[in-house]
Amino acid sequence: MNFHEVRFPASLSFGSVGGPERRTDIVTLANGFEERNTPWAHARRRYDAGLGMRSLDDVEVLIAFFEARQGQMYGFRWKDWSDYKSGRARADLRFDDQVIARGDGATRVFQLMKTYRSGDHSYARPITKPVAGTVRVGLEQDEMQETVDYTVDTATGLISFAHPPGEDLAVTAGYEFDVPVRFDTDRIQTSVASFQAGDVPTVPVVEVRV
Repeated sequence: MNFHEVRFPASLSFGSVGGPERRTDIVTLANGFEERNTPWAHARRRYDAGLGMRSLDDVEVLIAFFEARQGQMYGFRWKDWSDYKSGRARADLRFDDQVIARGDGATRVFQLMKTYRSGDHSYARPITKPVAGTVRVGLEQDEMQETVDYTVDTATGLISFAHPPGEDLAVTAGYEFDVPVRFDTDRIQTSVASFQAGDVPTVPVVEVRV
């Protein structure tokens, strides 16, 4: 896949707007009831990178980043300031923030996951772009040591254990993560005059599957 393992400048994504998007097909029946279905197992996030621009220097950085990605051609990492940690936004990372799987005595490789809960319902989101140096992994109540007990692939979010975790042991993890995205346009329009008047360019960014 055409993807650059580089993050859009976090100082420019701060202040942007965006969030998850779902797709739901709704059919209204003759009796007024609805049938609802979704072809998407996972949400897709959209953002506007232009709203983080605060100066002409920011626009210059944006254009350089856009040109290096060749518009929509290459994906990149994006920090979603509203959702970038395994635990609560104000809490420190812990190795037991998330239960990502349970051992079966044979499986050695596990995908990082983040579970969103509301009432009796939950949604498990695969995390494919953890931030290097932030991942902490544990088994039950014990924290493991990276490079000794496990390794992390920051390009895929896969955790590989040196030895398979035992039967029914909770595999836990704490981490920061980015969203894999691409520009959703092949054109950026800027104006020095309009920017000085308070306008900023619209630069749509959309999540990609990796």
